[in-house]
Amino acid sequence: MVNITMAIPDDLYRKMKLMKEIRWSEVSRAAIEKKIASELMVNEGELQSWAVKLQRKGRKGRFAELKKKGLV
Repeated sequence: MVNITMAIPDDLYRKMKLMKEIRWSEVSRAAIEKKIASELMVNEGELQSWAVKLQRKGRKGRFAELKKKGLV
């Protein structure tokens, strides 16, 4: 496992020291994992939106073209 160093304000550090029963590395790890999952969901949503727009753009005018050919 890799170690990292974080900078936090002094007042926050003092508050953390008062809560000795909490494993702050676990809290940090969970927050980082949650943020990554959230960003991945946003990126997937953007990708889906882009795909839908692309598909709609490709279909634009297709009905009129089929109607002109007498297929609809």
